[in-house]
Amino acid sequence: MNTLRSRTLSALLVALAVTPALADSDVDATNKFSWSENCGWMNWRDAGSPQASQGVALDASGRFLSGSVWFENVGYVNLGDGTPADGSAYANTTGADFGVNVNMATGHLSGMAWGENIGWLNFSGGSLAGGNAKAARLSLTSPRRLQGYVWAENIGWINLDLADEGKFVELARGGRCNDIDFNNDGLFPDDNDLIDLLTVLAGGVCSTAPTPGCDSIDFNNDDLFPDDNDLIDYLTVLAGGTPTNCTP
Repeated sequence: MNTLRSRTLSALLVALAVTPALADSDVDATNKFSWSENCGWMNWRDAGSPQASQGVALDASGRFLSGSVWFENVGYVNLGDGTPADGSAYANTTGADFGVNVNMATGHLSGMAWGENIGWLNFSGGSLAGGNAKAARLSLTSPRRLQGYVWAENIGWINLDLADEGKFVELARGGRCNDIDFNNDGLFPDDNDLIDLLTVLAGGVCSTAPTPGCDSIDFNNDDLFPDDNDLIDYLTVLAGGTPTNCTP
């Protein structure tokens, strides 16, 4: 192992024990619906052509959502464009920088979404009305699904809590390793990939955000986070070995 990799191994092993992270994901092909008494079913996955190309996604750092939800009776609702002004969270102070943010420690959702036909949706609404029990949130353990309630000013509550298969929203994961060009600058392995990895792990912003941006911290795409195995698999691939929990 060269000097760079040796230094990196030591640094990442220190970070491994103390730093949480989320991972990005597409919406599951089966579990992709939520319900509103006043406007029916809504599909979080299949927006766009080709299908699902503009559906809801979680960014690589796990801090915010983007994409559109299709409401069968009121049209599309936009959860954000995926490019918050500061690179890490939508400000939600103007229409130019709105969207749904994710608290990486709790999974709670906050911020605003917009529908041309129904106005603003408040993802903090459930928490404000009923505390943690009703807070809109993304579970931090597998299966990763949305829970709680969202308040829409013109259609009332949106229920994310249904339990039957096919009637809730789950984020799906794959099983292949990400590549080691963490910041997607085309240079690897290099110091900047490793610096960006540690920065994002510590809650900072990727140096190449918003474009091309950094990869997911869920390196092995096993849907478990914060998870020692992601960093173990990353270090294994970096050292030229075969990871245990994903396919290179």
